[in-house]
Amino acid sequence: MALSRNSAEGKTRLDFWQAATGAFLALFVCVHLLLEGTVVLSPALTNGIAWFLEATWLTHLVAPLIILLVVFHFYIAARKMPFRAHELGIFVRHSKSLKDFDTWLWLVQVFTAIAILLGVFYHVYAIMTDLPINVAGSAKRLHSGWLAFYVVFLPCVILHTGIGVYRIAVKYGVCVKSAKDMCRKWIWIVMGCYLLLGSLALARVWFQG
Repeated sequence: MALSRNSAEGKTRLDFWQAATGAFLALFVCVHLLLEGTVVLSPALTNGIAWFLEATWLTHLVAPLIILLVVFHFYIAARKMPFRAHELGIFVRHSKSLKDFDTWLWLVQVFTAIAILLGVFYHVYAIMTDLPINVAGSAKRLHSGWLAFYVVFLPCVILHTGIGVYRIAVKYGVCVKSAKDMCRKWIWIVMGCYLLLGSLALARVWFQG
């Protein structure tokens, strides 16, 4: 009984840290995309924000912290992910039989998590090895082949973040069962807005170059 109780408590703590790191990363993504989106209004505004973040060393401090948090978050979440083909097949069959939309959302999170884990290293490396950060530098990267990367990476980040926020809300009772449909609707609307903002930002930077 004692071992069983300790095991349950351990899983509860891991669930908490998975949710906590996920919530922090979701907040970071939302703020990051909003700041990047300022280029739609004015490239000069974006350059000013980037200069401030570098001058205060926030960029240099936050970049490695985000990498560590992403790795830690993935490490905790990996215990529930179906990495083997056999496990994935069982999960898909169960999802079909249950006909539960939330289980399919979790599967989307699994695939986008892997894409984000790989992509975030390339993204941060490209930014931090090409300082100072400015719109002209971003345009140069897009025209040198990075546009295809961001066309894939951006939707993965937004999908993973939005679904993650929804699942945290459900898990901790913020979104009750009777309100699930409404919660999902608003999550899709917010994700759509962020995807539109990110796409406009990419287009603005592309034509800036």
